[in-house]
Amino acid sequence: MTELMLKKIADEAEMIVNGYAFTRDEKGCRILSLEEPDKAAVVTWDGEVLETSMDDIELQIALDYYRANRRFMEEHDAEIL
Repeated sequence: MTELMLKKIADEAEMIVNGYAFTRDEKGCRILSLEEPDKAAVVTWDGEVLETSMDDIELQIALDYYRANRRFMEEHDAEIL
């Protein structure tokens, strides 16, 4: 993935926490490691993992960031709180 593609993803993300970009998706949320772009996950709004290319430890770290901060994602604030 090129730097330009990573910049676009980062610019379009609803939030970035410790190098992970979180972007809304029709299924829930896409999570991408901006440092290792081959590491990604798709989760429901409740945090259930639908797809991932992350190892178990990295996935748990990303999910912890997601669950702790998802209330800050736009348009879904009222539904999540």
